[in-house]
Amino acid sequence: MGKRESGFTLIEIAIVLVIIGLLLGGVLKGQELITGARVRNFIQQQDGVKAAYFGFLDRYRALPGDYPGAVANIANMSTAACGGGNGNGDGSITTTNNENILVWEHLSRSGFINGTYTCAATASSTTSPTNPYGQVLNLIFDATYQSPSGITSTSRHNLQTGTNVPSDILAEVDRKVDDANASTGSFRGSGTAGSCWSTVAGTTFGVWAAAAPTNACAGATLF
Repeated sequence: MGKRESGFTLIEIAIVLVIIGLLLGGVLKGQELITGARVRNFIQQQDGVKAAYFGFLDRYRALPGDYPGAVANIANMSTAACGGGNGNGDGSITTTNNENILVWEHLSRSGFINGTYTCAATASSTTSPTNPYGQVLNLIFDATYQSPSGITSTSRHNLQTGTNVPSDILAEVDRKVDDANASTGSFRGSGTAGSCWSTVAGTTFGVWAAAAPTNACAGATLF
């Protein structure tokens, strides 16, 4: 008698393929949920700081970080660094006396943001809030944000997300809160473009690199 060959039946193969499909679907869905959570985190963080900025301005009639009366009017301010805890009151949050780092101590000590931050000469997780990728946020008066092709950015207050953010995450943030373009609107690309968004003049200028994401990108909310 001939030896009987053994193998998988069509039903068994179909079951295996279904299981593989379910596993792959679960992995993709999980990644989608993680991406969605990070996007929501960015949006909530940007909106929260923006609300804190205007709340501080309304209460003290001065900008956080730039407020010259902080030590006298905000409890528990440190006077060891960053201009002794006070800003210079010139109406702009700049790198002078590290006002762009001092801003977080002003906001946290006055109760406008969660956490406690103490200003120092170098930004870190103890001086500044961080994004989901561990990079510090920067609230400053400068012109490092992107503008439309042929237009030079002028200095204005903006909240920078911090670096090391994938371009597809920033693209989704921009799509949800603004116009989905890195060079226009209230949410834009920040710093050097690299491969984070298109720099080709015309209709493609400012388009985020979402289909082929790249890391080390940053965005900014303009005030």
